[in-house]
Amino acid sequence: MTALCEIRQLAVTYRGQPASALRDIDLDIRTGERLAIIGESGSGKSTFARALAGLLPDGARVAGSLCWMAGHAPRAGRDIGFVFQDPSASLNPVLTIGEQVAEGARRHLGLSRRQGQAHALDMLARVHIPDPERTLHAFPHLLSGGQRQRVAIAAALAAKPGLLIADEPTSALDMVVQADIVALLDELVRDGGMTLVFVTHDIALASGFADRVAIFHDGQLVETGSTAEVLAAPQAAYTAALIASHRDLATPPLIREAGR
Repeated sequence: MTALCEIRQLAVTYRGQPASALRDIDLDIRTGERLAIIGESGSGKSTFARALAGLLPDGARVAGSLCWMAGHAPRAGRDIGFVFQDPSASLNPVLTIGEQVAEGARRHLGLSRRQGQAHALDMLARVHIPDPERTLHAFPHLLSGGQRQRVAIAAALAAKPGLLIADEPTSALDMVVQADIVALLDELVRDGGMTLVFVTHDIALASGFADRVAIFHDGQLVETGSTAEVLAAPQAAYTAALIASHRDLATPPLIREAGR
């Protein structure tokens, strides 16, 4: 795989915070891969995702470099789709689902209002929303948490970005819905030929679909590698502890498969 973005010595500090949220991050994002960013709360993984998308808040100081192979920084909303942790906070309660899904496509693809609504309907069908025509005219509070997250994914993909960043998109959902959302993201990324950066605290969840994992701890990248290799032979003590905390992951994947 070719590199989509080369990240070197990335550091992020927030105003009023003495310690860096990120420091000395060296990592390549590869075109077409599914990369999981894994770490506990406070590890810096969400800061990394927002830095990658250019969505850091005012007052954040950034050092180091993000070198995009396209030669220019991609635009959030157009080239980068971003799915936030809480769909209730990312969706506008006073706009219909159709208006919100169509917004990015109308802005970035130049669609008319009618074309935008048709595109939104197609996107809702793609994320497997039940009765998409009815949902098009509904408001967020009428949907379940899992359905709202599907809408948020549809909105993030509406402008046909090449990179999708999902920041803890399943943390507020029950385990069954989590698995459905992960399967949906995997399907959409494969079908669309996109790159996925999936941020999570759950190494077990990521292990089912990620090509590579990057383990963050205390603002630093402590280990990266193919998912199978890292799970089978972690090099960092912190990674080994994460794996050990999930009993099923403590057995290498190939051994688990053979023992079924």
